[in-house]
Amino acid sequence: MAPTTSSDSLKRSPCRLPTVSSSRPDTAAAVAPAVAVLLVAVLLGAVVGTWPPFVAVESGSMTPGVERGDLVVVTAADRTPWGDLSSAADADAPTRLGGPGDVVVYAVPGAGGRPVFHRLAFPVEAGEDWTERADPDLLSGDCGELSTCPAPYDGYVTRGDANGLYDQSAGIAPVVPEEWIAGKALFAVPNLGWTRVAIDAAAARYGGVATGVVLVGLAGLAGGLGALLLGRLGRGRRR
Repeated sequence: MAPTTSSDSLKRSPCRLPTVSSSRPDTAAAVAPAVAVLLVAVLLGAVVGTWPPFVAVESGSMTPGVERGDLVVVTAADRTPWGDLSSAADADAPTRLGGPGDVVVYAVPGAGGRPVFHRLAFPVEAGEDWTERADPDLLSGDCGELSTCPAPYDGYVTRGDANGLYDQSAGIAPVVPEEWIAGKALFAVPNLGWTRVAIDAAAARYGGVATGVVLVGLAGLAGGLGALLLGRLGRGRRR
């Protein structure tokens, strides 16, 4: 009888690698959608030149062109190829969100309020009685009765499309210089901003810390459920 060689033993008893348990949920697959959304937001911010690259509309002051709860993509005020700022009074004003002229996001320094999302009505120069060029139906008084007139510096008179007065006549803001403008609108996505509106409302009512804790908890719960679901689906496909 011929002796058994090591090569024969290997043929009869093949080496088997230990199997790795697949019971753990696929964490990478669970976080992939969130990473994808973040990458899209970062790329969009790089293209439009502002961060964040969108704002949620929190009021109805710009209806009907933009409704409360819409999400608006914005770009830097001087970003190419969209050109410089243009007001509704300009002869070659582009159409933005249902009307002529740029719709901008601006904030009054030191006011402590939320940024304002309104249309540029017309530009003004320092020392100008801008009420002479304004629509009288959108004024609450003449230049002597308005604290914003004459214009203390170069800037813009602004207004929400649905509002009955200019911001500078309604006490919303003084004349808006270009330095206060954080961005201008490109287009709106209907109803995509309701999440942000709801978060802001909760923060105003319950406080930022409490709202943040709840959001972190909900995010963790959603991530855990997503990982569990993906893990079960993966095991089902491998059976």
